[in-house]
Amino acid sequence: MRVIDAEGQQVGVMTLEDAIHKAEESGLDLIEVAASADPPVCRIADVGKFKFEQDKRARDSKKNQHVSEVKEVRLRPRTDEHDLQVRVRAARRFLEEGHKVKVEVRFRGREATHPEVAREQIQRIAQGVSDIAIVERSPSLEGRSMFAILARGKSKAAEEAAARSAAPAREAAPVAAPAGAAPPAATAS
Repeated sequence: MRVIDAEGQQVGVMTLEDAIHKAEESGLDLIEVAASADPPVCRIADVGKFKFEQDKRARDSKKNQHVSEVKEVRLRPRTDEHDLQVRVRAARRFLEEGHKVKVEVRFRGREATHPEVAREQIQRIAQGVSDIAIVERSPSLEGRSMFAILARGKSKAAEEAAARSAAPAREAAPVAAPAGAAPPAATAS
């Protein structure tokens, strides 16, 4: 087995008995770090300190992770334009925080006979956040509600439009004259 000492230096490949003897000499423990490696890797260290450092690394990595949730924006088929704009702002805020947004339109009674109204409302919200989001799951009817899922990202159409608008701006930019060159002479007509 391959042995690593307390300072992190590689001691070399030795038998299990020799590795245990070396650990006892230094007053520490022999800890198997990588059992699946060929040869297996063991470390000479204090078990308590080793476990503490392992737990600390796990806590630190967990702290840096961002858990993405699916936030929900609910509507009704008769939701008015201003209320739709409020929902667009809420969806935008959720997307900017890194969450996905589920846009749900709930039907009551005879409203379910007109799913095109719900599809249009979902489309309006999707267009309201189209600069920062894409439709991950298109509108689908499930029971008495229709929903779609929006996720952070730019659509290909938005990227192409941004590229097209940037291209003419680059072409129209004035070219600077080289340093030390005389300014162009004005011609009188």
